[in-house]
Amino acid sequence: MISNLISMNGYGIFVWSSFAITFIVCAAFYFKTRKTLKKYEKEFAKEIEELSIKQKKIVLEKSKVASKVFSSYNKTL
Repeated sequence: MISNLISMNGYGIFVWSSFAITFIVCAAFYFKTRKTLKKYEKEFAKEIEELSIKQKKIVLEKSKVASKVFSSYNKTL
């Protein structure tokens, strides 16, 4: 029964290899996108750090994204 599922009447090699390739490509895209996001978050946090205290407070109060990026960046330090 299991061998029939794996072989799929001779087409199993094509089906399972396409699943494997799709999984590998999706994982590569995910990790590359995640790496790029972390890079941009660090750059954005550095830009926020360079602002004066008054400007920083205004930006962090008005922007949910800025406050999340800044808080996550400070946790990793």
